[in-house]
Amino acid sequence: MRLKVSLASVNGSLSVPVQYNSLIHGFVYHNMDEALSKWLHEEGHAHGGRRFKLFTFSRLFGKRRVEDGRITFDGPAHFYLSSADAEVLGSLAEHLLKKPDVRLGGVRCRVEEIAVEPEPEINGGTVRVKTLAPITAYSTLTTPDGKKKTYFYSPQEKEWSDALIANIARKAKSLGWEADVDRDLDESWMRPKRVKAADQKILRFKGTVIKGWTGLYETSLPEPYFRLAYDTGFGSKNPQGFGMVGVVNGKGGKNC
Repeated sequence: MRLKVSLASVNGSLSVPVQYNSLIHGFVYHNMDEALSKWLHEEGHAHGGRRFKLFTFSRLFGKRRVEDGRITFDGPAHFYLSSADAEVLGSLAEHLLKKPDVRLGGVRCRVEEIAVEPEPEINGGTVRVKTLAPITAYSTLTTPDGKKKTYFYSPQEKEWSDALIANIARKAKSLGWEADVDRDLDESWMRPKRVKAADQKILRFKGTVIKGWTGLYETSLPEPYFRLAYDTGFGSKNPQGFGMVGVVNGKGGKNC
């Protein structure tokens, strides 16, 4: 399930820093039921020593200009939020409808629109998607001197697709899916269709550098697993605003 959330500054233009992922991340957690927010932040869905929040959000969209390290929207700005937990989206929508005067970072905003996005129609086979937020996949390596180093994969590397499929498998298992997940995903993949060097994005989230990729991709996944990735994001760092895609070769879901 996916929501479109539109915001406008109460006092003129809406201005945010270029590195604004943490602002939307905080906005989501602060605008839902307190108990649910605490559970989602501290627990979530567990599997294999990992905890999955199972939501993601897009970049901000709207008429904008960039200068001096800030992005200014001269009109309303909107982002998409999706989750495998309908309760999360329902709580956020209810909160925003009851309290339409909110803050994004330090900017006082009014909620212009909350809309449920139509589900994309997937007819099987290969699905073409466009990123609404960068996709990141990485491994943590140990250097010869014993230090930890993060290696971010590029879409041209086989390990990038492998990491994305493995991530989907872990999410399915965290939800307790009874299917043979590994067998179901054995022949699944995701590949770049139109990706250029400029599509690599280097972002900071609360001081941590994260490298991700935008662009156009094709993926082959069993339908339930595609919908899980559509709702929760492809790759890692989804709750920090990574991995959201829109479907561009099906009906519906063309929300970019």
